[in-house]
Amino acid sequence: MSDLDPIQRKLAAFKAKIPEVKRLLEDAKRERNWKRWGPYLAERQWGTVREDYSPGGDCWNSFPHDHARSRAYRWGEDGLLGITDRGCRLCFGLALWNGKDPILKERLFGLTGPEGNHGEDVKECYFYLDSTPTHSYMKALYKYPQAEYPYARLVEENRRRDKGQPEYELVDTGVFDGDRYFDVFVEYAKAGENDVLVRITVANRGPEASTIHVLPTLWARNIWSAGSAAEERVRKPRLELGGDGAIHAEHASLGTYRLSFGTAQDGAPPVVLFTENDTNTRRHYGIEPQAPYVKDAFHEYVVHRNGAAVNPGLVGTKAAPLYVVDVPARGEIVLQLRLTEQAPAATLADPLGPGFDAVFAERLHEADQFYDALSPKTSTIDERRVLRQAYAGLLWSKQFYHYIVKDWLDGDPEQPPPPAERKRGRNADWRHLYNRDVLSMPDAWEYPWYAAWDLAFHMIPFAKVDPQFAKEQLVLLLREWYMHPNGQIPAYEFAFSDVNPPVHAWAAWRVYKMTGARGLRDRAFLSRVFQKLIINFTWWVNRKDSEGNHLFSGGFLGLDNIGVFDRSKPLPTGGVLEQAD
Repeated sequence: MSDLDPIQRKLAAFKAKIPEVKRLLEDAKRERNWKRWGPYLAERQWGTVREDYSPGGDCWNSFPHDHARSRAYRWGEDGLLGITDRGCRLCFGLALWNGKDPILKERLFGLTGPEGNHGEDVKECYFYLDSTPTHSYMKALYKYPQAEYPYARLVEENRRRDKGQPEYELVDTGVFDGDRYFDVFVEYAKAGENDVLVRITVANRGPEASTIHVLPTLWARNIWSAGSAAEERVRKPRLELGGDGAIHAEHASLGTYRLSFGTAQDGAPPVVLFTENDTNTRRHYGIEPQAPYVKDAFHEYVVHRNGAAVNPGLVGTKAAPLYVVDVPARGEIVLQLRLTEQAPAATLADPLGPGFDAVFAERLHEADQFYDALSPKTSTIDERRVLRQAYAGLLWSKQFYHYIVKDWLDGDPEQPPPPAERKRGRNADWRHLYNRDVLSMPDAWEYPWYAAWDLAFHMIPFAKVDPQFAKEQLVLLLREWYMHPNGQIPAYEFAFSDVNPPVHAWAAWRVYKMTGARGLRDRAFLSRVFQKLIINFTWWVNRKDSEGNHLFSGGFLGLDNIGVFDRSKPLPTGGVLEQAD
């Protein structure tokens, strides 16, 4: 033991008194399940490789943004500043309409790779403001214009510009002029492991009163349309309106949950809408859907005033209370909801249970305690704010990621077979890969898929706030259902066989040293990763060491995706590049 061990023990004892640290320890020991619910809902599921069933692998056009509101996903879900459980079985997110947009705002919009003059790019203004590691408290902001959102103009103008010109952003369109926009804040606070309080604050920044439609939406991921993996063979989830005025959700593997919600500003209860999270086959394929109520029903009901689109029986797999509120100039309104496994002590007069605001105040105070202890003592107030919001961005970018390559290659029993080209195309050599985990993403919209070397770097700051998560992520990518039998670590879904810089071993060593005092470090973690890293090293020296120098050659040249040539193919001019990445 070193001389510092007693000091380290005192520091650990002090931190253990902080409630958020206590939750982390309980979760790490599997005593409590504090991380079951979190910001694991993707910001973008459309346009991804795993949702692409085209012959040529054109993921952007195979599942574009225009399809997302009416076509059920196969491998995940997305939503606006939402949450889900770690298996993405039950999802919660916002839907908004300003009375002018052509579509209901249920997810972030952005340009595809071919559309943007600098590649894919989200065209929204949103901010991750706060989060604790267990997501006991979270806060985010979405800025919603009161004028019609300029979908077509953003596409057309960016397509017109070349790479030498700046991107045409949402603020350039003028929709925020005169402060005519809403700041939509969403906050989450956990009263328990399976008890999440939701507070939505809509602030009108403009000089005139303005109306907004707010639909806090609860829905089940579609696990009933494919019929292949074990999770798809469970009983179909069911959401219905209960006699207590709340939405009751029953899921075979998650349990029964209850979404309670308060009244609108005038005291009137909101209209509650129900539909199915199923594809509108009439819109996409010209055939009548098997169920009369489909995924885009709320869009039809709100935007096109089509009352027949929603289920009058008040049952389905997607539901939302609809609030139509007039927000005064420079004023704000607040909506409150509660998603809980066990119904709180509530009545129809008080559906949210007692102490709603007190829970938020307590969790925010605990978040302050946690980050105060984490921040350097010499840091300024502004520096502490920057650190805290930087961690909010990191923590909000954890996402449920689902991609079983074998099923993706072979197709599902109850769906049309994939094109024959798929068996010889992208990721065909990764049939063993089985992804169904919460992973750290490079970005929740632009890169809503893990990248091995990005993840390795993410774990360094993660080790400061959640050591257990950092170690679990590094171990996960080395497990036999991730790592290739030849020893390669999967790169990213566009090409798992691409060569990434060899930083995984470095990250594992840094996390090992960062997460324990000398003499008290987690050698079990080190031994778990060591043997797999040896296998990965063997892959490198056999595949990427043509001169036998035991150097990692090939890779990114430090330029990521703007390299002067394709790093995964022979040099265009012949010869050999001598490089230690």
